[in-house]
Amino acid sequence: MSKLNLILAGTTLALASAGAFAQGSMPRVEQREADQQARIEQGVASGQLTPRETQHLEKQQAHVAKAESKAESDGVVTKPERKKLHRMQDRASRDIYHQKHDAQVVAKP
Repeated sequence: MSKLNLILAGTTLALASAGAFAQGSMPRVEQREADQQARIEQGVASGQLTPRETQHLEKQQAHVAKAESKAESDGVVTKPERKKLHRMQDRASRDIYHQKHDAQVVAKP
């Protein structure tokens, strides 16, 4: 489990760094990323998310962060880019909910 915690810590740090780099250009999107990351971490801590589920959700969060960086790369986030980012975050949020509430749990020793 310590390897998983290390991965989570690294991902959290990467997302926080990306948010600091953007310096608030899309605060709503960045806040959602942080909230979703916290939901994933809570799911790991409670045993609601298996390591495989966590890995999938973390990869999805990284994909959203990469799309955000790409949208911001030219200095202007267009309305279609913003809409795409919100759709990606909506899907990620639904995936987090479904994974946390499915029958798979991590057995506590």
